[in-house]
Amino acid sequence: MLKGKTAVITGGSRGIGKAIACRLASMGADIAVIYSGNTVAAEAVCAECSRQYGIRAKAYQCDVSDFDETKETVARIKKDFGTVHILVNNAGITRDGLLAMMKEEDFDQVVDTNLKGAFHMIRHIAGLFIRNREGCIINISSVAGLMGNAGQCNYAASKAGLIGLTKSVARELAKKGVRCNAVAPGFIATDMTSDQADNPLLSSIPLGRMGKAEDVADAVAYLVTAEYVTGEVLRVDGGMAM
Repeated sequence: MLKGKTAVITGGSRGIGKAIACRLASMGADIAVIYSGNTVAAEAVCAECSRQYGIRAKAYQCDVSDFDETKETVARIKKDFGTVHILVNNAGITRDGLLAMMKEEDFDQVVDTNLKGAFHMIRHIAGLFIRNREGCIINISSVAGLMGNAGQCNYAASKAGLIGLTKSVARELAKKGVRCNAVAPGFIATDMTSDQADNPLLSSIPLGRMGKAEDVADAVAYLVTAEYVTGEVLRVDGGMAM
């Protein structure tokens, strides 16, 4: 289905990013995994995808919050794979804390990685998409960006910003054959949510459980192939934000 396509996944070494990389590889896409620090995990994802699905996969260490570093990384990916067809902006961090006590650096780091990081990647890959007259961008937002969440004003702001970015990019690039959508996960069982088992918000999920990383990967797989869908925000939250 995606044979001959190249997909770039930021934050692809674990959790949701790993599940997305494996899902797109299973559909035939070659995979470029961008990671921040865990080289062993990133290389393991690439090895797993190559072994199971016979595709090309390579890992690239990059701080997505750095404009120049992302530009250089995209240039390396272009050299290695020729071009890019799919971009999944999944890289994200949290620095939770109550607003009245939040440090400025904690706000800035979250916005710089979660929101500016997505902008950087789109900015540097958009030229390839426009040249190809095709491209698919999927930004991993969050229900926190739709509902807000106490103790996460920085994270919620970054994820809400991703939704605005998604819709603006979708409008701007549609005539170039480029689609841009967002996925808004709810409580997904990953390392990032390992301390959320007792969160009272879990009782507000109609389906009554946390989601799996594979649930988000399924949504990404749909949006990659949904050729008449752009500017959409697809919730994967068990009904939490309905």
